Amino acid sequence: MLVNGKWEGPIVDQHMHLDRENRFISAAQEFSRSGGTGIFLVHKPSFSKSLPTDLDGYRTVYRNTIEMAQIVRKKTELEVNVVLGPHPVVWDLQANEIGLKESSELHISAVGLALDMIEEGEAVCLGEVGRPHYEVSEDKWSEANRVLLEIMQMAASSKSPIQLHVEDNGNQTCREIASMCDKAGLPRSRAVRHFAPPDISQQKTSGLPVTVSMGKGSIEGICSTISGNSSSWGMETDFLDDPRRPGAVLGPKTIPKRTHQLCQALNSKGWAEDEIENCMLNVHDRWISSTYF
Repeated sequence: MLVNGKWEGPIVDQHMHLDRENRFISAAQEFSRSGGTGIFLVHKPSFSKSLPTDLDGYRTVYRNTIEMAQIVRKKTELEVNVVLGPHPVVWDLQANEIGLKESSELHISAVGLALDMIEEGEAVCLGEVGRPHYEVSEDKWSEANRVLLEIMQMAASSKSPIQLHVEDNGNQTCREIASMCDKAGLPRSRAVRHFAPPDISQQKTSGLPVTVSMGKGSIEGICSTISGNSSSWGMETDFLDDPRRPGAVLGPKTIPKRTHQLCQALNSKGWAEDEIENCMLNVHDRWISSTYF
């Protein structure tokens, strides 16, 4: 599927947010025009508005994400997979407002609702769930890990994959998450670390699948760590669809652009055309199927 050195196969952004009040359809169309074929549409909390305070509130915002996916499917030719779950930063903010115990109870209930919707076929993955990516008090950190372990146990019981929002603390982060997966009975192969750095070596990932944030330096990082023993890995932008934060994450055209750049970089490293094609199919097709379906 390389045509004159350019990849003409599937191109998937595995972590993208959309917002009805911002670019929404135009962002999806830009991705499609650039060569993208599929997205994982991840539920986006409305941090600028009131957050859900009960299960009905979560049902409403989850339903909005599902409906947006339906609209994108109708307006584009993209394959859209929905990811539903309560964001760990929401848990932290709500703990400040309603208390740690109450916030944790609501968070777990919201996970249960998302898993029900996944079981009903309205979404394919639980996420993004995890723990705060910034420093919090010791009691919050302890509770965040207790809650995350319970979420992993729930996902394991439901046989659902998860997308994880976690801090970047070098090799320690994935080691800890992998250990928690083992304790919870959740296969490491079903726990995707999102917004991962471009080191895709087993040493870095501890065998967890990762979606690499494809910003500056990502191609060089992947090329320097890719091998036959690399973990399952994919590409993402974490596009926020928020005009107030234009430089916070990457734009919709990024993944098609980086896919083509990676093909060129691997070719420069001496990879044969069939090796590059196999790599691209793994990144944008095969490991997605094995992880999420």
